[in-house]
Amino acid sequence: MVDVQNPEPADLGDRLVEVFDLVGPLYRRAQRKVEHDAPAAGLSVGVRAVLNMLRTHGPMTVPQMSRAQALSRQFVQRTVNDAAAEGLAEVTANPAHRRSSLIRLTAKGSLAIESLMDSERAILRTAAGELTEAEIDTCVRVLGTLVRFLDDVDVD
Repeated sequence: MVDVQNPEPADLGDRLVEVFDLVGPLYRRAQRKVEHDAPAAGLSVGVRAVLNMLRTHGPMTVPQMSRAQALSRQFVQRTVNDAAAEGLAEVTANPAHRRSSLIRLTAKGSLAIESLMDSERAILRTAAGELTEAEIDTCVRVLGTLVRFLDDVDVD
């Protein structure tokens, strides 16, 4: 007999598959929404991701960003180049490592990502109306656990 309140981890595997089945379409739809709204701010999905990483974590190297986003270094480097060409990010010397420069958000980049995120927050507030903070906390916990579980997956 399965305890519905405290099922065994093996019994939860099917439920986690349900989560993965929802994350893919959610990600693709969110990406299309960013692609739709971001050009007005002059940002591609990739540039938005890089600017947000820099906003959240401060200056980072391309390898650090690629690991954090589970993307190839080549893709992140192209995106960083696009952001730098638009004056949204800049390449600076890395005192810790000569061969791996630091990428830093510029004032223009900071303004662009904050503006886009304000717009995204306004849109998402309407979806939040049906949810509780506890439900969101649980969702973040589940997704965070799954991300950490898959940390060993190599993207390069």
